Amino acid sequence: MKKILFLLFGVLAIITTQAQVFKSSEPLVHTFSIVARDSATGDMAVGVQSHWFSVGSEVPWGEAGVGVVATQSFIDKSYGPKALALLKIGYTARQALDSLLKADAGREVRQVGIIDSKGNVAGHTGKNCIQYASDIQGDNFSVQSNMMLNNTVCTSMAAAFKASYGKPLAERVLAALDAAQTAGGDIRGMQAAALIVVPGKPNNQPWNDKSVDVRVDDNPQPLKELRRLYNLYIAYQHMNKGDLATETNDMVTAMNEYRAAMKMFPANVEMQYWTAITLANNNRVAEALPMLKKIFASDKNWKELTKRLPSVGLLTVKDSDLKKIMAL
Repeated sequence: MKKILFLLFGVLAIITTQAQVFKSSEPLVHTFSIVARDSATGDMAVGVQSHWFSVGSEVPWGEAGVGVVATQSFIDKSYGPKALALLKIGYTARQALDSLLKADAGREVRQVGIIDSKGNVAGHTGKNCIQYASDIQGDNFSVQSNMMLNNTVCTSMAAAFKASYGKPLAERVLAALDAAQTAGGDIRGMQAAALIVVPGKPNNQPWNDKSVDVRVDDNPQPLKELRRLYNLYIAYQHMNKGDLATETNDMVTAMNEYRAAMKMFPANVEMQYWTAITLANNNRVAEALPMLKKIFASDKNWKELTKRLPSVGLLTVKDSDLKKIMAL
């Protein structure tokens, strides 16, 4: 009887422990990721890829002037905001991670990477993370992976990040993700990916905290699509710089920026349209007309939109020029 009771209590203890570790609210986000910092600018980034839907809504966390976090494996999402809160009050990356792990009964199934605004790095791979699982820390980066096809993923990520020194931080992170996949990646394949970058200095604008925030929720080639979206982000940055240049009547700079954007995405009608409108507004209607003619032919709704611009001050051409535009 005593043996039966002992076994019963043992089973109950195991069940209780498992309930503390594996919760329905904790997604099984097995993945590879990198947290990194640019030593020159102070910018910080997280890059991640997984065969798990919408991994970008689970793994990466960051705050300008504070740090970035990747929380994965049997994921506890609270590690993200909790770690950032600790960093914000002066904890180093290592101190923040140790504090969270100490309070977590599920620490042995967690995998976490943290880097703070001073470049301090910390990583953790619980002993019960699914193999192959490991993490590597280096100068201004931490890479971590679990449920990988083989044990070379982390070393490949670290090598790619180091080899890309001098390039923009986002591109270095993308290179590391590509290297991880080339090395074998997630044993289940690919589905989702994400990239965030936050400034190294606080901006006190939570609504504008991320300088880069692109993600792919469900795609058979998420890393390829993630790079396309990042390049599209760069192109729109050129458009934004062009708009700012027009505010100071610097049309040379404006057109250079617009051309740079359209060179990256020549089929993007949005970029073509607003470039043409800017030309028209700066007494270069003759250059705008052939562009607008082509745009209107592709979709008549652009012509309808053009009708609405003068009343809100976004198309300021003479009446005679407006008639030429609307006659296209």
